Amino acid sequence: MKIKIATVDAFASKAFSGNPAAVCLLENPLSKSEMQSIAMEMNLSETAFVERTETPGVFGLRWFTPTLEIDLCGHATLASAFWMFESGWAQPDHSIRFETLSGELIVKKTEDQLEMDFPLIPTFEEVHPFFKESFMGKRIFRSAQLRKNWIFELESADEVENLKPDFDLIAKNSEEGIIVTATGKDSFDIYSRFFGPNVGVPEDPVTGFAHCALMDYWSRHTGKFQLKAYQASKRGGELHLEKHDDRVILKGNAVKVLFGSLEF
Repeated sequence: MKIKIATVDAFASKAFSGNPAAVCLLENPLSKSEMQSIAMEMNLSETAFVERTETPGVFGLRWFTPTLEIDLCGHATLASAFWMFESGWAQPDHSIRFETLSGELIVKKTEDQLEMDFPLIPTFEEVHPFFKESFMGKRIFRSAQLRKNWIFELESADEVENLKPDFDLIAKNSEEGIIVTATGKDSFDIYSRFFGPNVGVPEDPVTGFAHCALMDYWSRHTGKFQLKAYQASKRGGELHLEKHDDRVILKGNAVKVLFGSLEF
């Protein structure tokens, strides 16, 4: 079997920044085990698989880390839409509608960015059972829980940026992952990082789903419905967020860095 595959840097305006995802545009269906094997082989935080459906403009989309299938991934959705527009699977003047484990996701192309319409992820203020007052030596100013993940607000953007994670300790005391965040600096409203060793991603460079939760979290505490966000990983990434009722618009760019084929 031969499958076309591309690697795309999402939430990036130049190569080797943002968050890389592999994208497979499938002419024929694959089994779940085959998708998982490809994701393990690519060894990126996520590999996305896109299939046509019987409805024009509607596509099936699934995401796999090197170890398991996940139910929502922002950067791999952005990467998939980018590559679909670039390769002719989708037309720039029409939105792409994805059927996913998290329901329908919509991506459209604007003059200078891609816009993704995602569900807002509710957050609830709660104290973590292990990281009650501090996280990696940094005081937790406030904390919140979301499905299978936690948010820890630290005292400054510099603390988020300079934090040194102990991935073994995080893995023992989390289900999926932990988001650290703080009020931003320079031109950014918020800073964040995401650690997910239990899903095969020790630190994710730029995390779309986390910002669906961060939009809820920060809108509760600031009253803002538009945020310019920076994920302070080594690669770094910029996102523009807008809250519309129970939806979040995530805006960003993407760059193709590799194209080829898999044979097995």
